[in-house]
Amino acid sequence: MEFSTQLLFFFSALGAFNGLIFAMYFLFFAEPRNLNNRLLGMLTLMISIRVGKSVFFYFNNELSYHYLQFGLTACFFIGPFLYFYIKSMALPNSKIANEWKYHLMILMPVALIVGFMFPFEYNWDLWTDSFGVIKCIYYIWMIYIALSIYSARDIIKKMFDSDQKLNKLEIWLMSIIIGNIILVTIYTTLSFTYYISGALSFSFILYLSWAYLYFNRENRILYLYDQKKYGDKTIERSEAELLQSTLQSLMEDGQVYKDASIKLPIIAKKIKTTPHRLSQFLNDNLNKSFNQYVNEYRVEAAKDLILNKDHLTLEAIGYEVGFNSRSTFYSAFKKYTGLTPAAYKKSA
Repeated sequence: MEFSTQLLFFFSALGAFNGLIFAMYFLFFAEPRNLNNRLLGMLTLMISIRVGKSVFFYFNNELSYHYLQFGLTACFFIGPFLYFYIKSMALPNSKIANEWKYHLMILMPVALIVGFMFPFEYNWDLWTDSFGVIKCIYYIWMIYIALSIYSARDIIKKMFDSDQKLNKLEIWLMSIIIGNIILVTIYTTLSFTYYISGALSFSFILYLSWAYLYFNRENRILYLYDQKKYGDKTIERSEAELLQSTLQSLMEDGQVYKDASIKLPIIAKKIKTTPHRLSQFLNDNLNKSFNQYVNEYRVEAAKDLILNKDHLTLEAIGYEVGFNSRSTFYSAFKKYTGLTPAAYKKSA
């Protein structure tokens, strides 16, 4: 095997192999051990099996038909597990705990019956025709992608609203949907000559996902929180009022917003609640993201400094109130006041 071919095999197989490790982690080790994490594990497992089949078939055309059929059967369940996971995270109050079982009760027998009655080895044409089994598998995948997009419709609306910003959980969910769209597009439109592109794309997407999780590890609770524990509960009025007063006191008296590195989990710890509970309070009760809430305090403090601290430059004021760059300061200030800091100073 030539060096370039070995390199291609290494990078394409790496994604499938690490995808299996990723899947095992969410299935058996990720905390909390809830339905959401198991659904993500099953989704990753199905994709890894499908991609692994592509890799070994590309580099070994004599691969047993049993392995080919196994890989394609796994592909049959990628779409369903994608939909179950997205819906469980985007719509935590939905009845996903029972709904996913009904889908599998229908899909599993269909996959098994087709596999046993019409095995790939002896029914090549049935599987590979223009309207054969393989195409049907991809169509099912596409249908469930469409259902996933519908479940995430509120997130998609936020993407096109300049006044709203996606939180890290929403970015995570959209990246999973987009990744699936990329994969199914590659597998349904490219010829065998470019067949390995699906495996390479999966490796790339997987490592991007790992990087995103790593750099947001302080907020991992946003991806791994226990939906069952909180999904069917709303914050009581008395608890919401206590959270609001405690949080307001921390901001006004403690002025923690001046710390440019402040994060939601840190604030949650200070006010003795969970990151998810605080995020739920901000989103549901105040209709704000954590960044929006903190930036409002920063902008109010900046307005006061602009009026009373003539010796400070505007850039220095931005850093003083907690912004970590001049551009984010100017952008946030204009968003909340309708004026740039310079124009506000001039008008005042």
